[in-house]
Amino acid sequence: MNQSTETLVKENVIEMRGITKRFPGVLANDHVDFDLRSGEIHALLGENGAGKSTLMNILAGLYKPDSGNILIHGKSVAFASPKDAIGAGIGMIHQHFMLVPSQTVTENILLGLNEPRFIMNLKMYDQNIVELGEKYGLPVDPKAKIWQLSVGEQQRVEILKMLYRGAEILIMDEPTAVLAPQEIEILFNTLHNMVGLGKSVIFISHKLHEVEQISDRLTVLRKGTVTAQGIEAKGVTRADLARLMVGRDIIFSLEKKPCNPGKPVIQVENVHCLNDKGLNSVNGVSFEVRSGEIVGIAGVAGNGQKELADVLTGLRKCSQGKIIIQGDDIANRNAKAGIRHGVSHIPEDRTHIGTAPNLSVTDNVIMKNYTKKPISKGWMLDTPSAEIYARELKDVYDIIVPSIDTPVRLLSGGNLQRVILAREISSEPTFLVAMQPTRGLDVGAIEGVQKLLLLQRDAGAAILLISEELEELISLSDRILVIYEGEIMGEVFDGNIDEIGLMMTGTRQNQLLKSGEIHEI
Repeated sequence: MNQSTETLVKENVIEMRGITKRFPGVLANDHVDFDLRSGEIHALLGENGAGKSTLMNILAGLYKPDSGNILIHGKSVAFASPKDAIGAGIGMIHQHFMLVPSQTVTENILLGLNEPRFIMNLKMYDQNIVELGEKYGLPVDPKAKIWQLSVGEQQRVEILKMLYRGAEILIMDEPTAVLAPQEIEILFNTLHNMVGLGKSVIFISHKLHEVEQISDRLTVLRKGTVTAQGIEAKGVTRADLARLMVGRDIIFSLEKKPCNPGKPVIQVENVHCLNDKGLNSVNGVSFEVRSGEIVGIAGVAGNGQKELADVLTGLRKCSQGKIIIQGDDIANRNAKAGIRHGVSHIPEDRTHIGTAPNLSVTDNVIMKNYTKKPISKGWMLDTPSAEIYARELKDVYDIIVPSIDTPVRLLSGGNLQRVILAREISSEPTFLVAMQPTRGLDVGAIEGVQKLLLLQRDAGAAILLISEELEELISLSDRILVIYEGEIMGEVFDGNIDEIGLMMTGTRQNQLLKSGEIHEI
């Protein structure tokens, strides 16, 4: 590297100094300092509520700071809107894409621009998009409709949209959350290409192994304050990062006893169902889960996982198939029938399905057994017994809350998940469906949830773990089923990421065996 390149890399393109932002009852950012250099990938880490998103929303023009300064290339700036930030060369790629499905790639990229105004030469603009994609390693068909593209391709469109607008700095908010392993590798290659051409990237993620892999420097926030500012990523371990994020040591290698499964608890036979749009979502799925084992379901978001969980727990009708628990077919029966057969459910949506937000912690934890003694006295609720029960669960599951009378809508994501876990696990389930049980949780809360799942497995429960976190699936599951467009592509016992990734993008396991890409065990 020559001297001029070294100088370029070390130059600060962004400096945020003393940024403070308050919301009612919350100090989100407390005199935060952050800087970004030209040609680097800078990871921003922190627990839920640490202030990462607030800080980046300020940089992207969505919020105004209460105090502090932002400097770009040494000049002080103040953004009144995201348009101002984009004008200054800052673009934010959100986790949930901002694209119009019915329009083409080119139309989406041009949407909202002042030019072209009256006459659109689409052929010329298509070519411009192709050339931009080739320059940054972002190949995509400019004439394709967004709905025709894979999730990874849609993300490329979002990046191209910002690059087309002249962005020199990209803020990537949880960019790998919806990608398969192969798509993540492609994204990382793209980001390296971009910084090689002088762009700078802020990479927000809770996946510590990815941060280790992709970032040049790191900044860590905890409770709105900086615990590590701009430290070199090389040589920093995941344990170091976790300690900076939560203030204590985190155990990453969970102690997992050998699997000794018993008899099948649930048998799913040729199940079909529709999604909320009336389209086929689960197509002929069959599998079984035995007592004392965790079976993982791997797949890119939107491939029938939610609908499958709904069908198994009585929240959705199936158009065909059987769901046999303890010799009884519970398909198309309500959730109460499942509960009577020992089914517990940790739903993906904690707020609208998992809890009743305006009710208290007590009301939420007794929802499955309010008709049973000692909480029930005939037609009456024994309030003192319910409160005793709630206090016991609060202590056992370490639910941090001022009072058991507190409405659960006031709880953090981690504590809300503990309320759900307390209710579902205390019922001593024979079959537990855990749907994205650690999504959005910080590393400390993730550790606690994963330990609870392993304890249930060791107690003899049959667990179906549905997660988009491959590392979590491989760590916890005794075997993994891969789902694609509502069909099971194959079953993996050894946690082979390459094999899982290929099946997640639609290649059946038997095709991989025939092609020689994998070998039968």
